[in-house]
Amino acid sequence: MGEQGMPGAGQPDTPPSVRQTITAVGGFAYGVIGASVHVFGDGVPLYVLEEWRPAPDVDPEFLRELPSRMLNARFAVVEFTGRQDELADLHRWCRDGPRLAARWLHGPGGQGKSRLAARFAAEAVDAGWKVVTATHGPGSVLPQPGSQDLRPDGSAGVLLIVDYADRWPQTHLAWLLSNALLHRSGVRARVLLLARTADAWPALRASLTNQQAGTSSRYLEPLDPEGGAGRQQMFAAARRAFANRYGIGDPAAVPVPGGLDHPDFGLTLTVHMAALVAVDAHAAGLPPPEGAAAHLTMYLLDREHSHWARLFGDGTHELGPARRTYGTPPDVMRHAVFAAALTGPLPRAAGTAVLEALGIGAVDRVCGDHAVCYPPEGSAHGQDGAVVLEPLYPDRLAEDFIALTLPGHHGDYPPAPWAADAVRVLLHRDHDGRAPAWTARAVTFLTAAAERWPHVTAGHLQPLLRTDPRLAVDAGSAALSGIARLRDLDTPLGQAISEHFPDRRHVDLDVGMAALTARVGEQVLVETPLEDEAQRPVLRALIRSQIAVRHSHAGRYDLAVDAMEQSVADWERAVSTLRAGFTPHLANALNGLGNYLWRQGRTGEALAASERAVAHWREWADFSSDATGLPQALGNLGLWLAEAGRRAEAGQVLSEALALLRPAAGADPEENDRHLASALHNLGTWLAVEGRRAEALEATAECLDIRRRLAAAHPETYEPDLADILINLARDLAALGRRTEALAASGEAVEVFSRLARRNPAAHERGYAAALCGLGADLAEAGRWEEALAANEQETAVLRRLTEANPAAHEPLLAQALDNRGQWLAEVGRPAEALAQTEEAVALRTRLWQDCPAAHERALATALGNLGLNRVRTGRPAEGLELSVRAVAMLRRLAQANPSAHETELGRCLNNLCIALLVSGRPHEALPAAEETAALWQRLAGAEPAVHGLMAARSLFTLGLCRMLAGRPADALDPLERSVAELRRPPGDTGTAEQAPHLARSLDGLARAYLAVGRTEEALAAAEEALSLRERLALHHPEAHGAARDDSARLLSRLREISTSRRTRYGRWPWRRG
Repeated sequence: MGEQGMPGAGQPDTPPSVRQTITAVGGFAYGVIGASVHVFGDGVPLYVLEEWRPAPDVDPEFLRELPSRMLNARFAVVEFTGRQDELADLHRWCRDGPRLAARWLHGPGGQGKSRLAARFAAEAVDAGWKVVTATHGPGSVLPQPGSQDLRPDGSAGVLLIVDYADRWPQTHLAWLLSNALLHRSGVRARVLLLARTADAWPALRASLTNQQAGTSSRYLEPLDPEGGAGRQQMFAAARRAFANRYGIGDPAAVPVPGGLDHPDFGLTLTVHMAALVAVDAHAAGLPPPEGAAAHLTMYLLDREHSHWARLFGDGTHELGPARRTYGTPPDVMRHAVFAAALTGPLPRAAGTAVLEALGIGAVDRVCGDHAVCYPPEGSAHGQDGAVVLEPLYPDRLAEDFIALTLPGHHGDYPPAPWAADAVRVLLHRDHDGRAPAWTARAVTFLTAAAERWPHVTAGHLQPLLRTDPRLAVDAGSAALSGIARLRDLDTPLGQAISEHFPDRRHVDLDVGMAALTARVGEQVLVETPLEDEAQRPVLRALIRSQIAVRHSHAGRYDLAVDAMEQSVADWERAVSTLRAGFTPHLANALNGLGNYLWRQGRTGEALAASERAVAHWREWADFSSDATGLPQALGNLGLWLAEAGRRAEAGQVLSEALALLRPAAGADPEENDRHLASALHNLGTWLAVEGRRAEALEATAECLDIRRRLAAAHPETYEPDLADILINLARDLAALGRRTEALAASGEAVEVFSRLARRNPAAHERGYAAALCGLGADLAEAGRWEEALAANEQETAVLRRLTEANPAAHEPLLAQALDNRGQWLAEVGRPAEALAQTEEAVALRTRLWQDCPAAHERALATALGNLGLNRVRTGRPAEGLELSVRAVAMLRRLAQANPSAHETELGRCLNNLCIALLVSGRPHEALPAAEETAALWQRLAGAEPAVHGLMAARSLFTLGLCRMLAGRPADALDPLERSVAELRRPPGDTGTAEQAPHLARSLDGLARAYLAVGRTEEALAAAEEALSLRERLALHHPEAHGAARDDSARLLSRLREISTSRRTRYGRWPWRRG
């Protein structure tokens, strides 16, 4: 375990203090066998994995000492009742669907999530699953070394249960979800994440989709919203279980309290509390409290106080008989319990330091006495004393205890005068300015308490944060979202917290920052007085622009569009009614709106917004210069023009943007190099589509140099841009035949985007899919079909989910992925599957083409050509021929207008047309198309042999085959011999794996041509070489090459028979007669 590695491919990027250790597979590492261990730099685990254990048998007397213990989910005192539909749904989720799947189960605290998960875990164990729990660290109780064997050997699958998932930082969840435990080939894996809200789910869902995981969520509904039989049934079950622990023979003797139909009792926990209080009061001969759930809480807290007082006065309670006796006064114990509720369990040294900071004396005794009342979970398996300050459970009771201990409420429970100071002490920064490790828990619990107890907000949480607003940011995204939900959030405080937000996106904070920015922004708009109300549109526009940006960082482009549309409307009012000086703000807002609309797939509206932005910038530039505003708007306009099929206009606009930015970048490279890189990126993309490959690579390479430099200095900001340009670099290198370099570039792009998508999936999963698309294409070009299909499978999984959420934005990418998949499945001998993929691709392309013919005609023609070929392969040549004719007609029209952009695709579709005609028994009609395609490819290969040599050789084979089948075998020899000669050349960047099947096919055709003209021995040599190649190919890919191998074997056998017959007839070789 001494070796520690840096983040690599497929791993999430993390803060500098986090590192990943080596994976222990069949070994030993921090007590985990068969899983990964991720640790902070000081060796403290990010999380702890343990094999799930059923509830232990607990002494009823121990439970009766503190009735709240019976509410602790880990003791499972009450048998599982109700929720049968939810339980059945979990079993279906576990049984069906892909190998890896995750579900986000959310609902308020006390709704029954933990109990449902525990019952599901128990039944999963009975069904043969390995069930594992993940507890977020630091401060987690470590299991005994060697005790956690998580290998799933022989199990039906692995079920990982993650509690409090909404409180985990996104990066830590990303590490967890990359754990080797979940990624064993052939082993089904399920991840059940329990949370109070669904705020963090969209980003995590996207990350899981990147791993080809099925995703789903479910809100756990309240019990019988109308207060029906379900609550009564659950009360009865809980009363029966509690009565059994109290030794009450007839549970029905315990009366049912009134008020179970109150909304408070929609929670499983509050129904259990009502039953527990009723039983406890009955056993004590006391009347149970009446009224809302708050009275139950106070009753149970009174029982805590009674227990502390009894222990203090009872010398028989000893933690260790030979060492110490309980001696902590009740008020001191209350102080310790309050601290534990805010900090959670801590290692002993940290826990004693907390108590010392609070001024509690005899900290060792207090820690020991606290453990008597609240034994840490680790004490159950031999870790007595290692962990201290186990908090009060369940969480909702702990939150209410915090609220009632803090002064300012009017409940019948005495507040503690020291409580407010204790909160400040516990959340005080150290001398280096670092917030305590428990800040996230403390602020989150205070926020949750404040939702039910208003005095916590006004009297404690907000004063604390006014003193140190950065604490809210240090507490994390869940705490920020909780603060945003507070009913009485103080606007100046919200603004003070926002001032500590990072300027740019931050994956672990984006969701919470967006929520608080939106909440505070709307309050500012309502509360801010202005001397001149005519200025109100300016204020609204500024605030809603900020809200839009934060929503975009969180991946909520729908909300970003809404906010930015309002901002644009307000800037328009300001320009028209106040002064023209606001024109740049309006132009910037329109530019941002165009971006967000495009992200939503609303390209037409994005184009309109960008055209307006450019118009405003040109108007402004008439009387004031601006270095980057106009070029940036022109860059976006160029992209949207290209997508709309207005490619000539796009080229002009993109060239203008670059020309404007070069002098600006020269004058101030630090400020403007990033804008120059964007202009180069956009222009390179346009040049590549236009077929101007060398110029495209030149622009891309210059952009890459700038972005590598920027990313080296500021990776958190510029890595996404670097990954984007790496995709283009791979595209441009491949187009120029430099396939080895292209494969390296696309591999790097996937590595970077994989890391980014784990950190902020909503922002980067589209880029990740694009990177996978490029990698698959480069692998296919190298003849590595299975690897190409694996990359495509990941890409398609991402795009299907994205398309389901937003079809307009992602259908073009999905159609491309499906089209590629269809081609590659055909190459590995799976024609039926290939046909299904290309049919779906054509359906998507057709719909897109109908909406915007200029933008999608080329893509539709390509898909039609591929579909035609796949229909031929599956025995439907007439349908395939019809599609091929249509594809060629479309591409002829496009190539006449722009040969450099479209004639290579025309050549491919002509080749497919020849094959369709040949299979349809029409070789004489195929011959003119074959002559045309061979001439086209020879011309292209003459100019760029590295790029087009392989297709030129394939076209010569097709020409030779057409001449053979048209009855002209002698004329077929020349193209076939040339095809073989070209394919025998050293492959260079093309790759032997890609050339070998084509060489075998050309040799096979040449053998048949030689046979037809009587050159039997030359036919024999060619056939032997073809069979040798196909045997090697079929050894690794029998589905793809088995049938061709068998054809070659039959041909060779026939040739050998002919050769033997001729030798027997003449007594010697035919050409030696005389």
